[in-house]
Amino acid sequence: MTAFTLPHMLLLSFGLGLLGFVEPCSIGSTLLFIKYLEGKSERCKVAQVSVFAITRGVFIGLLGVAATVLGSTFLAFQQMAWIVLGAGYVLLGILYLIGRARFLIISLGNNFALLSGLRGSATLGVVFGLNIPACATPLLIALFVTAAASGASGGTLASGFVSLAVFGLTLSLPLVTAVLFEPARRILDWLANLSGRLPIWTGLLLIALGLWSVWFALFAKIAG
Repeated sequence: MTAFTLPHMLLLSFGLGLLGFVEPCSIGSTLLFIKYLEGKSERCKVAQVSVFAITRGVFIGLLGVAATVLGSTFLAFQQMAWIVLGAGYVLLGILYLIGRARFLIISLGNNFALLSGLRGSATLGVVFGLNIPACATPLLIALFVTAAASGASGGTLASGFVSLAVFGLTLSLPLVTAVLFEPARRILDWLANLSGRLPIWTGLLLIALGLWSVWFALFAKIAG
């Protein structure tokens, strides 16, 4: 690589992934996945969060390949993903505010056939994988610069996949770590139950996160 060596890119991917976990556009997906885990056994939670993290990481890695090939054009696709998912958060928040969240809970619960078992975790990994946090922009730009300098060769494509896959895996690492430890699992269960006890605040939080995501996609400058 030109501006960055592969070890530097991987270190950058790891650090930005941890940072991305606490970004507003990631918090919404984390809260929804925690809700999805509600009521499942400890073993099931570990299996499902592992599948979620791996699927999300691999899918984001494939997006890294696309970013390497498309260059800055990829940012337009990512902006659209921010808008769509942001609008989804706003819709879910409104459902909480008007007391219509029960069907959402059922949809994300154990009785929803299309999102049951490991297949459901994999599906959510792909859906939330579309939402690459804004902190990944320096990583994407580094890929753009490298591809522009050396072309989209096999090595460049591989670097794009690996760097974004590491970013995607690290993005879910705090959630995986939390599920592995009993005190943290209790906190996750508490958060999942809290949304049912405080629907107004949950709705307002989802709406705020959704509006932030849409605003960022439309007005923030994300390319240097």
